[in-house]
Amino acid sequence: MEDIHTNLSEQQIIRRKKLYQLKLLGINPYPSEEYVVTTTICNIRKNFTEKETISIAGRLMRLRILGKASFGEIKDHTGCMQIYFTQDHLFLSPDQIKKEDAYNVFLKKLIDIGDIIGVKGILFKTKMDEITIHVHQFTLLSKSIRPLPQVKMDKNKKIYDAFSNTEQRYRMRYVDLIVNDHVKEIFLKRTRIIKKIRNFFDKKGYLEVDTPILQSIPGGAIARPFETYHNTLGIPLYLRIANELYLKRLIIGGFHGVYEFSRNFRNEGMDRLHNPEFTVLELYVAYKDYYWMMNFTEKLMKCICNKFQKKENNHFNFQTPFPRIPILDSIKKYTGFDIKEMGKEELRKVCQKLHIEENIKMSKAKLIENIFEEKCEKNYINPTFIIDYPVEMSPLTKRHRYNENLSERFELIINGQEIANAYSELNDPIDQLDRLREQMKLRNTKNESISIDQDFIRALEFGMPPTAGIGIGIDRLVMLLTQEKSIQEVLFFPQMRPEKIGKK
Repeated sequence: MEDIHTNLSEQQIIRRKKLYQLKLLGINPYPSEEYVVTTTICNIRKNFTEKETISIAGRLMRLRILGKASFGEIKDHTGCMQIYFTQDHLFLSPDQIKKEDAYNVFLKKLIDIGDIIGVKGILFKTKMDEITIHVHQFTLLSKSIRPLPQVKMDKNKKIYDAFSNTEQRYRMRYVDLIVNDHVKEIFLKRTRIIKKIRNFFDKKGYLEVDTPILQSIPGGAIARPFETYHNTLGIPLYLRIANELYLKRLIIGGFHGVYEFSRNFRNEGMDRLHNPEFTVLELYVAYKDYYWMMNFTEKLMKCICNKFQKKENNHFNFQTPFPRIPILDSIKKYTGFDIKEMGKEELRKVCQKLHIEENIKMSKAKLIENIFEEKCEKNYINPTFIIDYPVEMSPLTKRHRYNENLSERFELIINGQEIANAYSELNDPIDQLDRLREQMKLRNTKNESISIDQDFIRALEFGMPPTAGIGIGIDRLVMLLTQEKSIQEVLFFPQMRPEKIGKK
């Protein structure tokens, strides 16, 4: 990355000069003393009392100098409010300059939009009935030496010159949060959704746990991991691609139900639905199966979505029960091909006819997955369980109790995308080892110490109770409930290419 302090703009140079002038006046533009805040803007609006004296702090968002009186706007973490300055009643705190200079020198010449300030004053309402603070004491808490983008409106109140370039917004999320109020609401909603899920699970008596992010074997899913090296142990380690195998160890250890909001990492492609790091909620409950988990998931989703889905835009119907459709039936419906008895070569020919990506290296499971994702998934807008996947697609899942060629697995599809993936968990250690070895062959890997978690197999040999497990994509769920089309919109800091700063 190039030095961001080269090629300063005219505005940046002017602000740095103001910074120097403040220091010459003996004013610390970055004071360390506590600033006492007595209320918030939200509380003021809810509990307005005429002539009440208050003290708040926030960022100066507007400033309009009008001779001996000026209006501005201050923004704290709860909202924005108008502030009013007059030459005769403004004092600077701390008291380093003369009273008469507080307005004419300090406010008029040395303060900029974007500065973080503290104001003490008296509440009143203007003739336009707008709640306003008449500022009597003014404190600079942090000088902004880089100007904010100014969101403007025309006569018809249509926004222009907004900070709307997506790449800039994702790179400078801190600016995005300052100037685009709706962005903050997305992340507040994300936190509330996670809290609601946590409360739902806690009331059921399930235990929230933490499992390792650094793992010696990247297990629990098929994905390319990020690799690092531990100098003291002298071994390679991997950022987790899934936490599934560790949560199952806890079920084996005697916990009834465990869950984790897991930050996972996969060194793979990026698009509007995928980021190299993402959040998945995983839950495992002993003595349950995937039928129970479907019923449980319906209750969970109905609870969350009835609370957080926008009332004015009810695009999805969360009425239970959700449809339950076998994946092979779905493929037959939307492609016309019955693939139940097909082998790998026949599936490749189907893909060719449907113009779906395929090659000789793809497994049978991958070919079926491609067909479903390309031709079927987009058709399921309302919540739908796609069930009973071929056993080749589900190496950690129990074989179906009525058909050993299928597995007891479902995916929850909403708005044409996978939101959750769940199994009746495979607890037969011999079958599990055989299926992992078969998976290893498909990946053209001979090193079992890297591809198979032998300690997990050993744990299964001590006996794991029948267990139902589910993974829910938190980022996608938040996208759904905020009606955002890109995962980058619901991540504070999505992964980006290195920025080229300073080059013209």
